[in-house]
Amino acid sequence: MAHQRTFPLTLVVAALIAALGCGTLTPLLQTPSSPPTPIPTVTQIALPPIPVQPGAANPNEPVLISGNIPFTSPFFLSSTAEPYVLLEDEAGFVQRNLEFEFPVSGQVIGPVEMTGDNYLTYTLSLPSVPRGTYVDVDNNGQSDTGVQVFAVAYWSNTWGDPFLERRDGTGWSTAYTSAITDPDRDYEIVGGTLVVWSPDDQQGFPTGFGADGLLFTADDPTAPIPAGYNLVDLNQEPFRIYKEAQPRIDLFEGAGAVTDLSDMSYSEAFEALFEKASREYPFTVEKGIDWNALYQEFAPRVASARNSADFYRALRDFSWAIPDGHVGISPDANVFFEEQGGSFGLILSELSDGRVLATGVLPGLPADEAGIQVGAEIIAWGGKPISQAISEVQPYFGPYSTDHARRLAQVIFLTRVPPDTRITVKFRNPGTASPTEVTMRAVIDYDSLFQAVPLFNTPLIPIETRMLEDTGLFYIKINTFMDDDRLMAHMWDHIINSLIDNRVAGLILDIRTNGGGNGALAMNFAGYFYDREFILSQDAYYNQITGLFEYEELPTRVIPAPVTYSGPIALLIGPDCISACEWFAYAMTHNERSTLVGHYPTAGAAGEVGRGQYDLPDGLSMQFPTGRPETPDGQLLIEGVGVQPDIVVPVSEDSALGRVDAVLNAAIEALLGE
Repeated sequence: MAHQRTFPLTLVVAALIAALGCGTLTPLLQTPSSPPTPIPTVTQIALPPIPVQPGAANPNEPVLISGNIPFTSPFFLSSTAEPYVLLEDEAGFVQRNLEFEFPVSGQVIGPVEMTGDNYLTYTLSLPSVPRGTYVDVDNNGQSDTGVQVFAVAYWSNTWGDPFLERRDGTGWSTAYTSAITDPDRDYEIVGGTLVVWSPDDQQGFPTGFGADGLLFTADDPTAPIPAGYNLVDLNQEPFRIYKEAQPRIDLFEGAGAVTDLSDMSYSEAFEALFEKASREYPFTVEKGIDWNALYQEFAPRVASARNSADFYRALRDFSWAIPDGHVGISPDANVFFEEQGGSFGLILSELSDGRVLATGVLPGLPADEAGIQVGAEIIAWGGKPISQAISEVQPYFGPYSTDHARRLAQVIFLTRVPPDTRITVKFRNPGTASPTEVTMRAVIDYDSLFQAVPLFNTPLIPIETRMLEDTGLFYIKINTFMDDDRLMAHMWDHIINSLIDNRVAGLILDIRTNGGGNGALAMNFAGYFYDREFILSQDAYYNQITGLFEYEELPTRVIPAPVTYSGPIALLIGPDCISACEWFAYAMTHNERSTLVGHYPTAGAAGEVGRGQYDLPDGLSMQFPTGRPETPDGQLLIEGVGVQPDIVVPVSEDSALGRVDAVLNAAIEALLGE
C-alpha cells in the first residue's frame, strides 16, 4: 500500500478539548439537542435486465479486471492515503466537460496493493449492471439509449466519505489511467483501453478516430457493439472491440512520468536534459536567462567530467545559475562533505538594522572555544566586513527565486567550509566595548546546520493547535501540505468545525515553515474560509505542437467547504513558506480575507514541477518547473517576488535571539485591534 505517516487524531481532539473547554464555550464533542430526524424512505431504483449473464454460456464476458500501475514520479507515494482504482465514468470526456462530477451512485472501486518498488497492482470487480452515465455516440442522427463508457483510473480519496466528490476531482483522469491522454491536445484520449457497457445489442460505438483524429466527434466511423461489457483497444484502427473474462490492463502514468536519461553517457544526458528543460522552462523572459550562454559554459564541463563527482558538480553549478527555488539536483553527500562538511558550531542571524548576531553557539565546538557568546555581534569574517562576506557566499541549498530567500541562506552558509579550514573572525560579545579577533579551525559539524535551517526542524505532526491564553484567539500551525492527505483533511475539517461550534473570536494561522506539497489540498484548506467559489490562477505549459505556453486544464479554484469560518484571521508567513504554501497564502489574500504578517515575503517559488523530473546517470536526478502560474488576466503570479506581508515586522535582537516571537505578537495585536 501507499506509504503513510500516521498520527492519532485523538491527540488533536484532546488538545482542542483542553484548550477550548472553558466554562463559556460549548465542549467540542457535545452534540446540541434537537428533535429526532425522520428516517427517509428509500426508493428502489429499477435496473435494466442484465444483458449478458457471465458463466458457462458466456465464458468471455468480462467480470474482473486486474493489472499494474507503474510509476516513476517521486511524488506519487508522498501523501497518498486511501488509494484505489475506480471504474471511472468517461461521460466528462465524451462531453469535453472538465467540470463533470462523477456520480456517487456509479462509483465502483477496487483495491490497490504495493507489490513492487516502482509499481502497484490492482483488481476491479465489475458489477452486473453499472450505474454510469449513458452517452449516445453512434452518430446515426437518432436518439438512442446509448452506452456507458469507462476507463480504469487510479484515485486517492481525500475529502468526505470513501467516494469522490468535487473537491477530490472532476472531468476525466489524465494520469494513471487505462486511457492514454495527450496534454498538448487538451488531454484528448488518443489510445489505451476503454471499458464499454451496452444495455443491448442495438447500440453503436466508434471504430476509429475519424478524420479529425478525435474520439467521440461527428466524423467517427461507428459499428454495432455487443450487449454487456466490452473492452475497446484504441491503439489500432479500426478499434479492437472484444470480450475477455479476466483481462489484464496496465495503467499509464501520463505527463508526470520521469524523463529517464540514466542509461546515456554524461554528454548525451546533458544534451537531452538541456534541450527539453530549456524549451519547457516557463520563466525564461522574467528571469533573463540566456540559455545559449549557459550551454556554452556547462556543456564543456559535462564533456570533460571523468567521474560522478565531476558530473554532479557541473550539473549543480548549472542549476545554481538559474534563480529558481524549484530547480535542483539530488545531493551528493561526499561532495557536500568535501566542500561544506566543516563548520564552527556557530549559528548567525542578520537583523533589519544590518547587524549580524551569533544566535547559537554549540558547546565544545570552535566558536565556543574561541569565546564567542550568544548575542555577540559579528563584525568581520575572513578579513572582510560581515555584510560583504555574506554577499559573496554561494548557498549550497540553492538556487533561490528571490533575493531575500537567497540572502537568508547566505547567512546560514557563511559558516560552512571544508573541514580544517581556518577563518579569522572579529566579534564583540554582549556587554563589551571592544571587539575581539580570533582564528578558528573548522571541525566536522552538521548540528549547527540542522539547527539553522528552519525546515529541518519541522515536527512530524502536520498540524499543531493551541489556544492563546488571555486573547480569545486560536493558533494553528500548518507544518506541511505533503503528508497523509486523508489524515490532514480529517484533522482540518474537525478543527475548523470545532472553531465554528465554539465561536472562536479570531484565528492565527502559522505557515512560516511550510515547505509546500499538495496544491489541491492547500486550496481545499483555504475553502473553509470562503462561502463563494473563485478562480485563483491558471497554469500555462509549453505545447509541443504550437511552441507556445498554453492553458491546458481548469483554472485553480478555491471551492467553499461544507462549513465556513468567518472570523478574522492573521496569517504568519516567511521565506520558508514555499510552493503550495505560497498558494495557500495567496488564496488567503482574496477579498482581504486575512492579514499577512511576517519579517519577509514568502519564497517566491511558484512554478509547477510535476512534469519536470529527470533521472540521470550515476543515480542523480534533477527537477525543473514546467507550469507557469498566471492570474485570470494573464499576469505572472508569486514567482520571483513571493506573497507580501501586510505587516512587516523588523528582525530585532530580541526576535533573532528567540526572546520573543515578534511576528506572532504583531499578529495578536492586529487581531485584537479588529
